[in-house]
This record gives sequence, C-alpha cells and structure tokens, in this order.
Amino acid sequence: GLSKHYVNTYEAIEARMEEGNRNRTVAATEMNASSSRAHTIISIEFRQREQLLDKKVEKLSVIYLVDLAGSERVEKTGAEGLLLKQAAGINKSLSVLGLVISTLADKAMGRGKNTVVPYRDSCLTRILQNALGGNSKTLMVCAISPATDNYDETLSTLRYADQAKKIQNKAIINESETDRVIRELTE
Repeated sequence: GLSKHYVNTYEAIEARMEEGNRNRTVAATEMNASSSRAHTIISIEFRQREQLLDKKVEKLSVIYLVDLAGSERVEKTGAEGLLLKQAAGINKSLSVLGLVISTLADKAMGRGKNTVVPYRDSCLTRILQNALGGNSKTLMVCAISPATDNYDETLSTLRYADQAKKIQNKAIINESETDRVIRELTE
C-alpha cells in the first residue's frame, strides 16, 4: 500500500488531468472524427525535501506530458473558417518546433554553434524550452498511420523524430551549488 499522502497526490493529479481533458478543443474534420484543435501540455512538479546537516535541501523536477496536435494538410481535412485558423496555428507552432529541434540537432553534431535557437518564436517552444534543450531527459513517442493515404504525414513525422533523436542533453540534479557541495562532502 501507498501512504495516504501519495494516494491523495495521485487523486489530485488525476482530477487535474480530467479537468484538462474536458477543456480540450476537438472538432471533426474529413480526416479525423475527433481531431485535437490545440496542443495539450500537462506539467507535474515534484519536490524532494530532506534534512542534511541541520540544513533543509530541496530538489526539483518537472515532468511535461505533451500531446501535440497533428499537423494537417488543409486540403485533406476540408477545414474552413475557425477550423482553418486553428490548423494554421497548429502548423505554425509545429513548424517552429521542427526548426528548434533541427537547430538543437545541428548544435549537438557540432554545426551552427553560434546559431540562436528560436524558442521565442512560438508559445509551444517557449514552454518546452527546458525539455528540449535544457537540463532534462526527453522522450518522444510518434503516432503514425500505416495507411497509404497518409504516407506524406507519416514520412514527415518520422523525419521529425529522426531529428529529435540527435539532440543531446546532459541532465543533472536540480540543486543549488551550496547544497551540491554539502551533499558531496557528506558523501
């Protein structure tokens, strides 16, 4: 059994996720009966506190669970009016995310060392800045279709993932320099 604290925390997270899911914008398009019309980002913050040599030490971790709305070829979806505007916003943010991933991949491979990563060009990339090129470990799961009708979209998604796997982050424990020195001396 889990302690009551962990059960309450889990229930609180589950309630927040259900609330977020209810607030998601979905609409039917010619390609998808319940197409997501926005990206969904859930962030969970974990804090670990411990007493060490009469000093309280705190470590912080943030987990981002991100469900990206799929990029859409407007002619395939039949989007008009509001749906067309939403598709344009989705495609723009995904395009900027692709540019950020590409820039980070180039830097990891030793090219474009002085290139500025365009995190600020999209709200999505600004939010995910630390997850993409910061002090983090990142995992990407791609949903692709085996249908020949979706060949272009599938290929585009696989190219996206291929670029993303080239990014190299070195995650370290989030703690203050003083806390780190105390921990190392204690060890």
